Amino acid sequence: MFYKLIALTVAGALIGIILVKPVKADSKEAKQSRVAAKVKEGIVRLGTGEAARVEVKLRDKKKLNGYISEAGENAFVVMDAKYGPTTVAYPQVKQVRGHNLSTVAEVAIGLGIAVAVLVFLLVLENYG
Repeated sequence: MFYKLIALTVAGALIGIILVKPVKADSKEAKQSRVAAKVKEGIVRLGTGEAARVEVKLRDKKKLNGYISEAGENAFVVMDAKYGPTTVAYPQVKQVRGHNLSTVAEVAIGLGIAVAVLVFLLVLENYG
């Protein structure tokens, strides 16, 4: 009986050691600066101009829909039809969704359409 109790205690301790992961306790400012850095990286990746369509949700519950006209070190400008040009600091952003396709995606879609048309023409030629 005593050995079973020791075995269960050791097994429980090993399971606890294996399954429990340490949690890093960041301050609110550190978390916001990490989010701001991710937002900045995403904005830089999207680029600027009318092709860089975005939907931006701010921390104050305001939503902006438009395109990125400028992207700077600390802020970017969203050209919104409803609000006009709005300068947004990266830490103010809660979420950003880009609505443009990357060049690779555009090329892949174009190639897919070209292959589909070619297959359609070959089938039509063989059965027509």
